[in-house]
Amino acid sequence: MQKMPLVLLFLWTVFLSAQSLHPLEPAKHHYAEFQKIDPSPDAKRSALDALSFTPDQYNSVALSYTLMAPAYLTTEQVTALKQRVAFPANSSDQTRAELDFLLEWQEKRTAAQVERTSKVLAPIGYWPHVAVKKDHERYAKNIQDLMFEGREVLGEQCTAENYPATFILLQGVTKDMRIMEFTVKYHLLRARPYVLEPKLQPLAIMGSPSFASGHTLWAYIQAFTWSELVPEKRKEFLDLAYEIGESREIMGIHYPSDEEAARVLAHAMLTTMWSNPKFQEDLNAAKAEW
Repeated sequence: MQKMPLVLLFLWTVFLSAQSLHPLEPAKHHYAEFQKIDPSPDAKRSALDALSFTPDQYNSVALSYTLMAPAYLTTEQVTALKQRVAFPANSSDQTRAELDFLLEWQEKRTAAQVERTSKVLAPIGYWPHVAVKKDHERYAKNIQDLMFEGREVLGEQCTAENYPATFILLQGVTKDMRIMEFTVKYHLLRARPYVLEPKLQPLAIMGSPSFASGHTLWAYIQAFTWSELVPEKRKEFLDLAYEIGESREIMGIHYPSDEEAARVLAHAMLTTMWSNPKFQEDLNAAKAEW
């Protein structure tokens, strides 16, 4: 039997590896419903289309992430993925429906929900620049936050010390997530919902553009990664990611379309990473720990 050429063998191996990634679940609940509404501009509200995230609000740390070298993606892949996403027009019927939905949340959110979203979920976040120096004042919390989803689903034993290969994998994935987050945000400059709707009283004022939701992008790319390591817990990880995304709506700081776009983008990122041999090496090392 004739041997397959090395190049074709490599491509076939990549194809088989890609096939093993769990497919993206369809949108559900209100995310699916909002996709049925017209996202195109509406002349009756055309003044809203002039609103965007303004240069006086730019954050130098956030902008610096757009210049970083990714861990598993290439710069060209980041650019290609960036160009695949867009948000509904500010004046659209979809955005109006989403703003009304956020106003409803504002009326019905409970004290317990506010506590959970503001005090527990909102402060969570791994930042690669904080991990550079161990004597950074936020270093310990940063390391702890990277394993947050693992601890929530699998228990307190899920630490960087106990699962070092998993930690390394999540470091790389989350670095690329931060690069993608701010690349998309500063490419599209979507105004926050409370800019379009003055009746909104957000639980925080954010210092970056709205689209896509960084918290949700982090939540889902981690959930998708964790569920490749512990596939029997996929539902629990995705339920947690859903809660994290929804928490941004409860706070009045993100449109539902910010969350859904982040979910889809997270899966597209992981799909793209899948063909990177270094990603596969780190993924397999992490799998060995479970």
